[in-house]
Amino acid sequence: MPVLPELDPVTVAFAAVGLCLVALIIMLAVVIRQSRLLRRYRALLNRNPDVNVEEMLLQQQDALADLRAAQDALRRRMADLERSSLDHVQRVGIVRYNAFPDTGADLSFSIALLDGRDNGFVLTSLFGRNECRTYAKPIRGGESTYVLSDEEKQALARARENIPGNA
Repeated sequence: MPVLPELDPVTVAFAAVGLCLVALIIMLAVVIRQSRLLRRYRALLNRNPDVNVEEMLLQQQDALADLRAAQDALRRRMADLERSSLDHVQRVGIVRYNAFPDTGADLSFSIALLDGRDNGFVLTSLFGRNECRTYAKPIRGGESTYVLSDEEKQALARARENIPGNA
């Protein structure tokens, strides 16, 4: 049978004291972390002492699910509004001018009203001393099937330059 070497009692005592110190340090670290956690737990419960943590977490989970559902509904509504806004007048271009040399003050005008798909119309009013005439020409995809005057083309170009949201 092998013989074990004899251990020095002083060495054994120092090793035991060292291990006790390490265990004490670990225990202090655990106690400090536990006290911090206990303080947070008590602060959480002090806000609503009649509810336990499990109920509180379930309430928060339900509230979060409600918020997500509301957010999804808002996203769908916003997408619907963006699609429908393409059908409404979004861009306007106007040009004032003198249609006849014997009138002043730029009383004639051409105004282009376009939706998000470049559909709409150009409205032109020609002011003269004895009469005023108004014309409307449809616009589809930024083009008209009718011949446009220079002022109408200019109004159409201004409307197409006006991007919604830019001020």
